[in-house]
Amino acid sequence: MENNFIKCGLAGWSAELCYSSLIARTRDHDKRLMGQTSLYMFPIYGMAAAIGPIRQKLCDRSRLLQKSAVCRGGIYTGLIFLTEYCTGWLLRKAGRCPWDYSQAKLNVDGLIRLDFAPFWFALGLFFEHCTAA
Repeated sequence: MENNFIKCGLAGWSAELCYSSLIARTRDHDKRLMGQTSLYMFPIYGMAAAIGPIRQKLCDRSRLLQKSAVCRGGIYTGLIFLTEYCTGWLLRKAGRCPWDYSQAKLNVDGLIRLDFAPFWFALGLFFEHCTAA
């Protein structure tokens, strides 16, 4: 699981850097593709290593979940939202939350953005692949 924690942490960091680079390019017309992230994000993304054991338990209990990436992706999306909200709440309480979605239309307490659901869905399935035995 330790190896999966590192893989998921690096994969999440990389995805965030790519996303923030493309947003800066599109929104700010910054051709340098300068992305940004926070050191706090590595362990948060690393927690996705739990997706491997979660997938195993889900698939052991249900043939539908075994075959349906859509169902599993939906579950992962919900878990990622829950993790993002809880870690953001804790970091905000300590004055260290690196994100604030208060200006976004579909935000919940400035900690999660519901319009990110498709991204979290895809990333959850990617993390599933990263944590496969």
